[in-house]
Amino acid sequence: MGTTGSGISPVSISLPKTSYRVESIDLLRGLVMIFMALDHVRDYFHADAFLYEPTDLSQTSVTLFFTRWITHFCAPVFMFLSGTSAYLVGKRKGKKALSKFLLTRGLWLIFLELTVVNFGWYFNFPFPSLDFLVIWALGFSMIALAGLIYLPLPWILGICLVIVFGHNLLDNIQVPGNGANAVLWSLFHQSNFFDYKSVVLFVGYPVIPWIGVMALGYCLGKLYERDMDALKRQRLLIWMGSAAIILFVLIRYSNAYGDMSPWASQSSRSFTVLSFLNVSKYPPSLLYVLITLGPALLFLAFTEKSSMWLSEKIKVIGRVPMFYYLVHLYLIHLAALFATHFCGHTPADMILTGWITFQPQLTGYGFSLGIAYTVWLALVIILYFLCKIYDCYKRNHHQWWLSYL
Repeated sequence: MGTTGSGISPVSISLPKTSYRVESIDLLRGLVMIFMALDHVRDYFHADAFLYEPTDLSQTSVTLFFTRWITHFCAPVFMFLSGTSAYLVGKRKGKKALSKFLLTRGLWLIFLELTVVNFGWYFNFPFPSLDFLVIWALGFSMIALAGLIYLPLPWILGICLVIVFGHNLLDNIQVPGNGANAVLWSLFHQSNFFDYKSVVLFVGYPVIPWIGVMALGYCLGKLYERDMDALKRQRLLIWMGSAAIILFVLIRYSNAYGDMSPWASQSSRSFTVLSFLNVSKYPPSLLYVLITLGPALLFLAFTEKSSMWLSEKIKVIGRVPMFYYLVHLYLIHLAALFATHFCGHTPADMILTGWITFQPQLTGYGFSLGIAYTVWLALVIILYFLCKIYDCYKRNHHQWWLSYL
């Protein structure tokens, strides 16, 4: 299911007005927000999205594969940076205030996932299914972090490393059926569908590994304290990012651990590379985390002082990620309503009774990948201007609710 793969985790924790912002974090967060929109536009506009998964090596192309693969960075980077932002807020406001905020915001995000976000996907009520996707996982991880922050930082680091490196040991544990135990295990580690007494449930983002990713980001916040030497921080980021990528290559090559989908030689060298990179996200494997957070750390290392024109525009999006996420869902779906006129369909066909790519009434709908890219760029430009307006409002107003959007 393409959309769940972007993921999207579109939440940052706003630093207090008197505190400094880490510009490279805003830049990275904004960049992956833009990639996230590409994945969702592909779901709603690309004709082939209704026929096969873009990572299906028997049918995909290199361009389509990387159109999907680049969006793998979205969810882990958001989880990770949300933890980093939490650390910085805690240094300013104290752990008690931070814990309360993480708890209340986490609950708020879960509520949003099961209401506003669900409606954005389907434009139908009652919802065809309750989807536990990236916002749910982000909210639950914040709730978990609200308790973890009271532990010493080395303990938190140890716990999250055990989770990230060890959770694949749970891959073979399966709980069949539609009972409470099966649902509970799915919420924690086994992505699954449930159909129980006409209630459809889809768990796309089991939370155990995501808690580890957010806690790792919290530990990274130590490098962004005010008295940290910038050159030392850059060296550490380069070392950690490089180590993650090297570990990915070594562990992936062994095919022994770290991902449920082993790689294999393909008919061409390029497709063998695709197989090597084609790691699992549901739940996110160790290898998935390494190959996404490794480059993200290098990006943070080399963009700390970036002030190019385009960088400044992207940072605007990175400062208001939750606003962007909610608006982009509705904007993409509204654009798809309009697009039905060009494929012999009607807007009513976009009132969905299931996931977009599984809708029989949309047979024959869709456009080329080039058109999908064009729509994506146009929507990102619109989203930038909307984010700029909201960012200006947020900077000049101090209502409590702004920290939750």
